[in-house]
Amino acid sequence: MRYTLGLATTFHDPALALVGPDGAVLFAEAAERPLQVKRAPNCEPDPAGRMVGLLKEHVPPGSELVVASSWSAPFTEFLAAQAAAGAFALEALARHSTALNRSFVPERAERIFVAELAQAQARAGYGTLQALNQDVRDGGRPRAKIVSQRRYPHHLAHAALGLWGSPFEEATALIVDGMGETGAAAIYRLTREGRIEEVRRHRGRGSVGFLYGLVTDLAGFDQIKGEEWKVMGLAPYGRSDPELMGLLRRLYGVADGRLRFPDEATIRAVASEIVARRPPDPDGEGWADLARCGQDLFAEVMDVLVAEAWRLAPSQNLVISGGCGLNSSYNGRVLGRSGFERLHVPSAPADDGNAVGAAWLAYAEDNPGWTGPEWGSRPLSPYLGSRVSTEPMARMAAWEPRARRLGHAGVTSEAARILAEGGLVGWVQGRAEFGPRALGNRSILADPRPEDAKDILNAKVKYREGFRPFAPAILAEAGPDWFEDYADSPYMERTLVWREAVRSRVPAVVHADGTGRLQSVTAERNPAFAALIAAFAERTGVPILLNTSFNVMGRPILHGAEDAIVMFCTTGLDAVVVEDWIVTKQAAPARRP
Repeated sequence: MRYTLGLATTFHDPALALVGPDGAVLFAEAAERPLQVKRAPNCEPDPAGRMVGLLKEHVPPGSELVVASSWSAPFTEFLAAQAAAGAFALEALARHSTALNRSFVPERAERIFVAELAQAQARAGYGTLQALNQDVRDGGRPRAKIVSQRRYPHHLAHAALGLWGSPFEEATALIVDGMGETGAAAIYRLTREGRIEEVRRHRGRGSVGFLYGLVTDLAGFDQIKGEEWKVMGLAPYGRSDPELMGLLRRLYGVADGRLRFPDEATIRAVASEIVARRPPDPDGEGWADLARCGQDLFAEVMDVLVAEAWRLAPSQNLVISGGCGLNSSYNGRVLGRSGFERLHVPSAPADDGNAVGAAWLAYAEDNPGWTGPEWGSRPLSPYLGSRVSTEPMARMAAWEPRARRLGHAGVTSEAARILAEGGLVGWVQGRAEFGPRALGNRSILADPRPEDAKDILNAKVKYREGFRPFAPAILAEAGPDWFEDYADSPYMERTLVWREAVRSRVPAVVHADGTGRLQSVTAERNPAFAALIAAFAERTGVPILLNTSFNVMGRPILHGAEDAIVMFCTTGLDAVVVEDWIVTKQAAPARRP
């Protein structure tokens, strides 16, 4: 039997995915989770120590293994030639200018990114090969034989995940991120026969992703840390400044319906003028007016790309992927600003998702005529990562009487009670979500009704900026009652506008602009989370929970039960649920006779 290992091999957000002999995704996870290092910069996606267990769990002895990665073979060969010529030596990189270039980043920084890409491509699959040696050291034969290594274009891998993982029979995909082999954007279409066809690949160094990153830096945040989402969260608190917008609009133009970007001199001049206008200390809370103008600029630029996609490949269905697909504020408005009628954004639209995309491309190459996974598994479930062992909870119970095993129905009822009484609950169930957002399996939950719930959660657990919103998780059938122009949003991929009449009922999850980045929850997609929200609704009449990722600021979402216990002991969480175990800060209620 043949299995396919997909590797996301960018210098940030490395990830791996295993696809089985039938094309189904068996496992997908970003490297940051087991490493517990945010975004896992320059880490291998398939460390040997991790792969030993994954191969043993998912790949039977005697199998064949194809290794697929997310940057093309010609580009990898180009990088190797550059490395051989010494272009990526430390001394050579240090000679590059630190001034902004046409990509909206410092020239030296971009060259370092490319050097890191070269390293990532050169070592792709080494960890897996080393893991296979473990069987030999243990006196056996390798569990699997690597039969080939494949490399696929970066934006095509984004499109493969977005299109084949969507609920659409045919669709147009717009890919927008920081960089690709030839440019930072591309358009693809999914035909009714299930084929993915390239429509247009943008060329040149101008980058919408890096443009938003420049705004991130100028607003007082750090794009290297991936803090672009802070701009999106801060934007509703700012005002649209005509002078700032005038400056920002010098950073792009439109000719014949296509984006055009300025020369380096213009970029540097605009950045200098913005810096001269910056408040004395934009750090911490950031520069709200620039965040607002930057988000508005992003929407204008994306509108140009969406219009181009519509013009070249009209369809009812739009898929947005690439890192810019994480801009849920724009995603919530795009259908009203375009000719498209339905939108799909995958749960992992950034580079981690390319692990699945590359694996599917290799599978399709080996299985001509394959048109994507079975329809019963579309859209692709995000619950593809690791499970959490409850053994640490059992060990804890030996010395901590407040750690109890109540069964799933019991912990659901107890968690609903704690939440309805204003408590904060860490919630760990099933397999981890693939992508950056907690979707009910690795979540911190709270009652959305108290107006100060957001501030309490920030102060006691998350320790993050007060302007950043928390998301509502809502039973899907209740969505139309709470949101205007409701649309199903299973991955928190878009913001929608709350109905005016209900905003006062859930103020903790209503953002400053009246929107919420919702997760639509169904019993089919996530039975445990749906049961908890339903139990909370029975107590409160509100089918919504405040949902945020189970981490503290600057750390990835937790990976093991030990992580959950540490957060329980060191933060203001009132309870943690791990599968059918619960531990509480307060003693359990006395049992009635």
